[in-house]
Amino acid sequence: MATTETNTTLLAKESLNVINSFDTSIIGSVQKQLAPVYDAYPVLTTVIWGIPLANLIAAIALFLLILGLRKIFTNIVLVFLHELSKRTKTYYDDRIISALKHPIRFLFIVIALHLFFLLTFKETPTIKHFLDSLVIYTLFWAILNIIEALKELAYAATSRFNPDLSREMGNFILTIVKIFIAGIGLAAILTVWGINVTALIASLGLGGLAFALAAKDTASNLFGSFALLADKSIRIGEWVKVGGVEGVVEDVGMRTTKIRSFEKTLITVPNQLVANQPIENFSRRGIRRIKMHIGLTYGTTSGQLLKIKADIETMLKHHEGISQEDSLMVYFDSFGDSSLNIFIYCFTATANWAKYLEIREDVHVKIMQIVEANGSSFAFPSQSIYVESLPAET
Repeated sequence: MATTETNTTLLAKESLNVINSFDTSIIGSVQKQLAPVYDAYPVLTTVIWGIPLANLIAAIALFLLILGLRKIFTNIVLVFLHELSKRTKTYYDDRIISALKHPIRFLFIVIALHLFFLLTFKETPTIKHFLDSLVIYTLFWAILNIIEALKELAYAATSRFNPDLSREMGNFILTIVKIFIAGIGLAAILTVWGINVTALIASLGLGGLAFALAAKDTASNLFGSFALLADKSIRIGEWVKVGGVEGVVEDVGMRTTKIRSFEKTLITVPNQLVANQPIENFSRRGIRRIKMHIGLTYGTTSGQLLKIKADIETMLKHHEGISQEDSLMVYFDSFGDSSLNIFIYCFTATANWAKYLEIREDVHVKIMQIVEANGSSFAFPSQSIYVESLPAET
């Protein structure tokens, strides 16, 4: 890690040196151009806020010019890089170039700020540290964008170990790498401001116990994410139910799992809760159950009832949407208050929700047709009142 930090710090210093040398050459050229202006127009030597008027005008003009043309400058750089990328067969270099678009545009703003403060002779040590920090920020922003552009490589690498969890494991590794890179960038910025990072890290060790206690929930969530990845209990895109939360898994992160409910709300669940609660994974079932009771009127004869029961069973056994390898039951179940109840229990051959509804609808219609063909009908809740005698007429 120390070697990586050293190399990154050297890279940041080299970037700062390049920009500083660029700024110096530009300022020298601008000052040479301003010398005749001062001679021709002495009024421009007037000092405002400690800045010669000509320098102030030149600084503002140059700053606005760079801001106005930075999109054009960025496109010129990107076109040049895309021309170079055409010489390769891979498409990853094109993705890297696209990822550098916004950092390059921001870099021109940083350069404009450098030139503005140099022309106005206001680049104090504090401003110099601030501008150098912006350069380092831009550099590490570009590095993080490049990592994001190359995430497919991480997925390809993790698929060799576990194809089913390649995206989850890849996202987990990428998150760790990004945090590590961001930490190095922060250390480089602190170094620019003269802060001894090594001493700072050592001093943090004194509060390690307090930090560990404060971060115990974070640690629990982190180990919960490890457990989820190891158990392969959920994957992105699966329909699950965890506790009272039901929906489609959108992301399994280091700390939380994001589930999109069927009302389209995004629910964030800590990984420790997901790992320690029963998980009902609907996506991993290959079949869905049909369970129902149908009630026939008490006017149905025993012969009709048995014929209806046999016809329904035959229909289900020959239905292409019903699984023939799982339980299939049709029985005269009970004498209800107002109906003769037949119990039907079977499974569809698919777990797809829309297809399941289509198959169940077809089964319902066929049952209605069987009942009608056998001269019976469905019962509905009713009561019969028998009067033994009527009061005598007055």
